[in-house]
Amino acid sequence: MNNPMQADFALKELAPKELVPKELAPQINAHFNGKFEVELKYRLADREAFWARLSAKSPEVMLEDNLEHDWYFDSPSASLAAEHKSLCIREMQPSGIRLWIVKGPEKDRCEAVNITDADKAKSMLRTLDYQCVLEIKKRRSVYFLGEFHLTLDWLEGLGDFAELAIMTNDEAKLPIYEAQREFLSYKQLQQALQQ
Repeated sequence: MNNPMQADFALKELAPKELVPKELAPQINAHFNGKFEVELKYRLADREAFWARLSAKSPEVMLEDNLEHDWYFDSPSASLAAEHKSLCIREMQPSGIRLWIVKGPEKDRCEAVNITDADKAKSMLRTLDYQCVLEIKKRRSVYFLGEFHLTLDWLEGLGDFAELAIMTNDEAKLPIYEAQREFLSYKQLQQALQQ
């Protein structure tokens, strides 16, 4: 996702704690902790073959086949895009997680916070003259392999993707983790598809 989970992913600091389903809290705290997130994104030509290899590693399951709906907002002058920033409201079902996500301007920077009412958040943004510039829907499963989290995604019109990501507070590790990255976000890929 410059994906839905990058640097400063603040789920570990969510309040109140009941906003995150209890069964997910330990996994979120263990895997989405750090100032930076480096992610490798791959298009999957054969989802089933990828899944066979992944399942052979016995990954820990966080969520499977969660439906995510992202609303991206910007000012009428597209000032956020001009500053390499992104503002997104995300709803996830059936997990019930709702997030306010801000990314950029650095490529590995992302802050997210749980919210209780996505509709109210979107209304507040519209009151501030922000407008929804893009909606993205995806089916996402999230797994853990050691210190890495892996998402398996399907997006209409774009197909299947896998993302392997790691969180860190050590900025010196970023060049190592950044090898072979897909630098385009789902937002950018979707916008390119619409052109």
